[in-house]
Amino acid sequence: MTGSAAEYKIAPSFLDGWKRVFLGKPMITEDLQHEKLSNPVALGALSPDAISSTAYGPEQIMVELLPAAGMAAFVLLLPLIGVILLILLLVTASYRQVVMAYTRAGGSYIVARENFGPRIAQVAAAALLIDYVVTVAIQCAAGTVAVASAIPVLGPYSLEISVGAVIIFCYANLRGLREAGRTFAVPTYWFIGMLTLMIVVGIAREVLGNLPAYDPQHMDGVVPIQQGNGLVMGATILVILRAFANGGSSLTGVEAISNTVNLFRKPEGRNARRVLTLMAAVLGLLLAGVAWLGYATHSVPFSAGYPSMLSEIGRAVFGHGMIGNVLFFLLQAASAAILYNGANTSFNGFPALTHFVAEDSFLPRPLMKRGHRLVFSNAIILLTALAVALLVATGGGVNALVPMFAMGVFTAFSMAGYGMTKHWLSHRGPGWRSKLVINLSAGILSTSVVAIFAIAKFTEGAWLVVVVFPILVLVLMRLNKQYRAEASVLEMSRSELPDLAKHARHRVLVFVDSVDLAEVEAMRYAKGLHADQLTGVHFVLDEARAARLQVRWDRFGYDTELRMIDCRDRHLGRAAQQLVAQVKDDHPDTTVTVLLPRRMYSPLAGRLLHDRTADKIAQVVSRIPGASAQILTYDVGLRVAQALRDGDGDDPGRAPESTGQPKATTPAS
Repeated sequence: MTGSAAEYKIAPSFLDGWKRVFLGKPMITEDLQHEKLSNPVALGALSPDAISSTAYGPEQIMVELLPAAGMAAFVLLLPLIGVILLILLLVTASYRQVVMAYTRAGGSYIVARENFGPRIAQVAAAALLIDYVVTVAIQCAAGTVAVASAIPVLGPYSLEISVGAVIIFCYANLRGLREAGRTFAVPTYWFIGMLTLMIVVGIAREVLGNLPAYDPQHMDGVVPIQQGNGLVMGATILVILRAFANGGSSLTGVEAISNTVNLFRKPEGRNARRVLTLMAAVLGLLLAGVAWLGYATHSVPFSAGYPSMLSEIGRAVFGHGMIGNVLFFLLQAASAAILYNGANTSFNGFPALTHFVAEDSFLPRPLMKRGHRLVFSNAIILLTALAVALLVATGGGVNALVPMFAMGVFTAFSMAGYGMTKHWLSHRGPGWRSKLVINLSAGILSTSVVAIFAIAKFTEGAWLVVVVFPILVLVLMRLNKQYRAEASVLEMSRSELPDLAKHARHRVLVFVDSVDLAEVEAMRYAKGLHADQLTGVHFVLDEARAARLQVRWDRFGYDTELRMIDCRDRHLGRAAQQLVAQVKDDHPDTTVTVLLPRRMYSPLAGRLLHDRTADKIAQVVSRIPGASAQILTYDVGLRVAQALRDGDGDDPGRAPESTGQPKATTPAS
């Protein structure tokens, strides 16, 4: 029976069918494009993670200060914000050098890799991987707080809403959602506009003397407030360091532009530097404005996590009238939109980073694989699983996530600063000394912040990062060691030509389970190898069945010996390994090839009705030096489907005979 190629077209698998239903039509490689961004669009699309931190940064400072310093916390808030703004200035100056020197995607990881080598760069890789995971969790949690602040009835379901948001982002990104573009710039500009309006109106009302202030000591549900002279009693060095560490979360996301310089229009470096500078200026102004309004209105965080301090400021500034209510809800909607959008940035950054690290052989290579919609599906699913696990473990509380948040970010800042210091020492150039001072200072200061986090926030959750971070670096190193060991086994000397001469002696063993068309194709293929000796082998599990097989073998007139080998313990893998090892012991100069016919069935029937013995045998045989195993596939499922379509009662085995091709070859180790 013969047929056209269309008759044997491979049908989509069960999994492929469901991918089409949920993810849409698969995309081809030519569809992979990167949108080049204008500076205004880039500011909106690439900075939500940084700018959105104003929604919770000042609040996190007050969470630490109020229980220890009481009302004196408002006196300490502004100086701490001032210190954070100075760090922002220095870190921004450092990253202005980064985006000019390294216009590839990758940011701190690329800087560290180019200057310190791939192994030390794994410190930056581990920091960024942790940062991306925590960013998804905290941005979704903070976005949910913004929603609950406007609609308090949703507050008890905060964890469920946050987890749902992560899963929605996962699904959208698996479908090929792109971060770059005007759509993603809208929430950023909306948030900037609403916060600017709030700050301007708040300052105007303060000047006019009608800006209301809260009385936190007589409000229900707020965080505990130290009574008495809190500035003397509670404002210890440790408390201030904890508050500063919490406030450091306001600077997360500053590195985002350095991770995506390749998305800018030419000249990429110069445009990225301009947008970075503008982003830092906007972040600094909004952060200072929100902190000042918090000081002026005496807004405080609540123990339940909602309403947020930002929403309290908004309510005080806009009031309770009709227009005030509209502006308040617009503020909360803008806050939720930019916070959730900031979470989505990690779904673009994390897969890109894992691709770089896997390309350097420090992460599993499946993370480099593009999926159904040309996105790094495995990395997206991994990020989702880790973020959901973190949300569940912490109860979805922003306060619980903050101690883990900024450590990874500031470690990345440190690696970028030190990497650029090494860059200027190696390349120098005009003004290199002043640039070196900036980068080195940023590196040292960022390292100091990491140390402050590790010490001051250790018992509040930072211990998890302190423990996980070195373990993650060691895991990355161990994976690389494994990949290098495998590569060294397979690599040939570049100075020597490969030896393609025929084996001195070649013996082929065909493992026989039954005499059928699959076995016929295997024997035909074996004879084409022109081996010095060809032997059929059957492992005897049932003596009566073995006797019938021998009769059938002889009846078909094979001129090849069928060797019967007892397998009393029914362990086929061990029996095959012992047989091949014995052949090698008896004939050390002989190369042994084992052929294993495999009958291919429909996916469901194949899994439920048939085992995968051939794979197991091939795995153990291939471990023997000088031996290899080949699995020869014979598609039974296709022939069954064809016979059922024809409906003429023909034997399905009468399909074309030229399909017994080797599916895989496992070379000798």
